[in-house]
Amino acid sequence: MVSPEGLVAVAVVLAGLGLLARCLWAGRLEVPGAWGEEEEEGIPLIAKDGLWRCRLLCKPSALAQHLVRSLGRSVVLRGGRWSWPRWPQLQMLWQLLQPPEPEPVLARELLQLPDTGLVALDWLVGPWGTMGAGGGDPSPVLLLIPNAAGKVTGALLQLGLRALEQGFVPVIFNRRGHNGCPLTTPRFQPFGDPRDLREAVTYLRCRHPTAPLLAVSEGSGSGLLLAYLGESGSSSRLAAAACLSPVFSGRDWFEAGMPWLYEWPLLLHLKQGLSRYAGSLSEAVDVDRLLRSRSLRELEETLFCRTKSRPTSWDTYWERNEPLRDADEAAVPVLCICSADDPVRGPPARSLPTELFRSSPYFFLLLTPRGGHCGFPRQGQGHCWGHEVVLEYFKAMAEFLRAEEKRKGPPRPRRSGGPTVEPPVFTWQRSYTR
Repeated sequence: MVSPEGLVAVAVVLAGLGLLARCLWAGRLEVPGAWGEEEEEGIPLIAKDGLWRCRLLCKPSALAQHLVRSLGRSVVLRGGRWSWPRWPQLQMLWQLLQPPEPEPVLARELLQLPDTGLVALDWLVGPWGTMGAGGGDPSPVLLLIPNAAGKVTGALLQLGLRALEQGFVPVIFNRRGHNGCPLTTPRFQPFGDPRDLREAVTYLRCRHPTAPLLAVSEGSGSGLLLAYLGESGSSSRLAAAACLSPVFSGRDWFEAGMPWLYEWPLLLHLKQGLSRYAGSLSEAVDVDRLLRSRSLRELEETLFCRTKSRPTSWDTYWERNEPLRDADEAAVPVLCICSADDPVRGPPARSLPTELFRSSPYFFLLLTPRGGHCGFPRQGQGHCWGHEVVLEYFKAMAEFLRAEEKRKGPPRPRRSGGPTVEPPVFTWQRSYTR
């Protein structure tokens, strides 16, 4: 008997084949990237063939100069293009359906939250059987955040395996009720509510007190990471963060709708997970209406706005959950890797907050003309050049900090009326971003 997960996978494959047949019949295999003025902005990073170019949009600073030099030397950005660069939907399907190699080994921890809810932390411990790499310095902990539906894709697992291979300690954050994490309270985590993520980061800091903490998010899961960075400011406990194909405006994303190839399987996946908790959720929401939802927006509004105890409006919900509502308070470097032909996020002119990257010293936009949604495929090991760039970026941030601290000397401990106050493991100083 075919499992529900298998049905979802079959549905995605059939949808992809249908889309491909439609494209072939219509004679249209290219989806325009709709490059606007963003194409000419930023610092060009050009491949050897001079055709496949990325641009880095950011505010000039010492940190930005170091990142430009690092990405300019990147072998990943200079070769290994995919054979079908003009098919963004096919790129997305390739990354969603391709299983990770080799098969990862996960060890799960359940973390209890103050309201007795649970989130799950899945540590990638294999197939090699150990976490991270040996050496004098502690291995950096890399927190992987799946999309907003909680779907841990093969691409995300592949990123975790590549990180493990390169000496990171990868761990996947699973929201309450997602990916097999038990739902012990009649509520899920709203789109941009970072409270549960904050508890997880605090736990990771306690478990690895001297290791650098890093975070990377995939697709719509970036809404949670961006909201956390803005709300936490300089207290985020993270050394650096990255977002792959992020959704910057949650409300616009839900209201515009997504291509059926993406929305229909995702809606099916969400309903499948919600149906498991129909009994407990019936105390809080209209479950029948929830499972009859015909769009992601309708499901989101029913689950979080039309509650029985504390109903709220769609406007109020997004005032509290927009990913960039506190972006000005972010104090950690964030690299956002985006493609101009992303069929899920939408055209760059209306979906990329370019002014944020021009004005904030902490936000960096790596924009490529081709890559689809969380695709960025390439030939050879790793299959996704976006993953390799993320890991290179994290190493570049650590290299920059070491060089600056060596040049200036580490911050001296201060005495404040008694005991010595030790400096934090990572301290981002304003001079780095000016």
